[in-house]
Amino acid sequence: MKKTLLMAALLGVAPALMGPAFAETVNGLRTVDEFDGITDETERSVSLFEEMLVVIESPRCLNCHPVDNTPRQGDEMKIHMPPVVRGDADFGAPGMRCNTCHGEENYAFETGTGSIPGHSPWQLAPLEMGWIGKSAAEICAQLKDPETNGGKSLAELHEHNAEDGLVGWGWEPGEGRTPAPGNQEIFGQLTEAWIETGAACPS
Repeated sequence: MKKTLLMAALLGVAPALMGPAFAETVNGLRTVDEFDGITDETERSVSLFEEMLVVIESPRCLNCHPVDNTPRQGDEMKIHMPPVVRGDADFGAPGMRCNTCHGEENYAFETGTGSIPGHSPWQLAPLEMGWIGKSAAEICAQLKDPETNGGKSLAELHEHNAEDGLVGWGWEPGEGRTPAPGNQEIFGQLTEAWIETGAACPS
């Protein structure tokens, strides 16, 4: 970032005006103020949502938002091993619930790199909230519709993204996994700004 500021100073240009390549990011996620220069509110809203997608489409989110009954795992989003299924309540099948292996916190392997992820609760997102393979427009529509977002208003969706512990796990996923881009605070701020600008969806 210091090099970026130095270059901006030498060129007499503010970093915010130097284009996406010079945008301020926090671990790969742009902050809300980076979108202030977009004067059209709908365009800004769409751009904010597309930045939210940087988090939503990371393996930390998609692995638990499949469009079928099988969770994925790892940065490669491989089929979960051992084989498991969604179950009636998204907690796994009887006798093989998610918390059979997943505890209340991450558990680091003692014999090498890696860990078993953990959080309470640990479960799949409902089937109607599946995202894998969906377009940006489809995911956006899902998030806005109480029928497909867990019955949430937009205000409740913001609270969920900004404060929910299982969402927050995406930035503290344990040894052997790449955290989601940015952090939960920025993700929450992006969500709030998207809503305030009309919660517009990509076409």
